[in-house]
Amino acid sequence: MHFQWYPGHMTKARRMMQENIKLIDLMVELVDARVPYSSKNPDIDELARNKSRLIILNKADMADAQVTKEWEAYYKEKGFFVAKVNSQKGTGIKEVKKLIEEACREKKERDRKRGILNRPVRAMVAGIPNVGKSTFINSFAGKACAKTGNKPGVTKGKQWIKINKNVELLDTPGILWPKFEDQEVGLRLAWIGSIKEEVLNTTELAVELLGFLKEQYPGVIRERYGVEEEAEPVQILEKIAEIRGCLMKGNQVDVEKAGLLVLDDYRSLRLGQISLERPEKSAETV
Repeated sequence: MHFQWYPGHMTKARRMMQENIKLIDLMVELVDARVPYSSKNPDIDELARNKSRLIILNKADMADAQVTKEWEAYYKEKGFFVAKVNSQKGTGIKEVKKLIEEACREKKERDRKRGILNRPVRAMVAGIPNVGKSTFINSFAGKACAKTGNKPGVTKGKQWIKINKNVELLDTPGILWPKFEDQEVGLRLAWIGSIKEEVLNTTELAVELLGFLKEQYPGVIRERYGVEEEAEPVQILEKIAEIRGCLMKGNQVDVEKAGLLVLDDYRSLRLGQISLERPEKSAETV
């Protein structure tokens, strides 16, 4: 499977971020806690050079808690401020507020020495599509001020949001990067739903996911679908189709329908809290 997806609006969004970077003190980058490496856009490192950095491991409730701790330690070691957040429930938001203060302490001190008082911290909120930026902003602000949706590409333009007298956030559209050098990255992003479904082969995606689960989370497939895991992933998918009644005319198994079911089960937490990558597996390419 080959992942290549960079619509025109993403070029425009990147340009807009470049133009506004000089206005901000802090780059807040949201990554998906299930794929903290694959969902971290390398372009943002380039854009935010010389800025304070805060990484938010969003959707932490959907990831394997132990693996998330490993990622938290990994990014702290790289010099980032890091917070684990569940934006929908507001868990971890207080911690983010404290970290923003901490990340901008030196900047505020420099301002004070120059006689600039009470200037709010300005932070840009960035991340790939469908990582939950708008939900995070609404939770952080305590009111619905950013459009939200469970599909990539809901935020179309920039939007300044005043949180309080101390903090202003600049919301930006989700951007992917022009080329996935590592196709594994594209695969993981497709599993979590950050690449539009129309451009993907859902059957292949589901087969790959079943292969991953079989290897990394043994027992999950058996527990959810009542299917033994010794078979090849393609056969496991066919068996799931049979058991779940995903059939076409002539009682042929509908693997595409079963594939969609498996992907939806993963994204809806019906398979449990599962992380798709660990720091030691990704570190060599960071």
